[in-house]
Amino acid sequence: MHYIILASLLAATAFAGGQFSSINDQVGSGSGTAYTLQGQGHITGVRVWHSGNLIYGFQLRFGDIWSDRAGLATGLIETFELWDDEVIVQVSGTWSHYINWIQFVTNRGRSLIAGLPSGQTFNMYPQHPKAELCTISGRYHGAITGFAAQWNVISDSNDNAGK
Repeated sequence: MHYIILASLLAATAFAGGQFSSINDQVGSGSGTAYTLQGQGHITGVRVWHSGNLIYGFQLRFGDIWSDRAGLATGLIETFELWDDEVIVQVSGTWSHYINWIQFVTNRGRSLIAGLPSGQTFNMYPQHPKAELCTISGRYHGAITGFAAQWNVISDSNDNAGK
């Protein structure tokens, strides 16, 4: 009986500690205006504006709803639509003062790549094996100067995509 109570307490403590959620530290110089893109349910699409080795803006889609844009709509636009049951499980890239290159990778092995690699590398991924990208944040001043990722386990009951 004591083991059951102890196991229940440990499970409750782990859940309260946010084991299903994790946040990566921001990369980049971090100057300028702050942004946060988040929504309800799973991310179903990503847009990235870029030119040369500069990333200018981001937009995320949750279900059928596109978020506000973070940054500027400058340069080329890459639009990446996720398949059913596909989620973003890794974000990699490079940065110097600005974010120069970025790659969003899914659990199905597909990816969106924008920009040109130069500078220091970064690799962001969740701590929990069933977590997925749910929020991006950072700063922009002309181009994107900061990028961070937040991960969470998202149940389908919270999904506004109607799956």
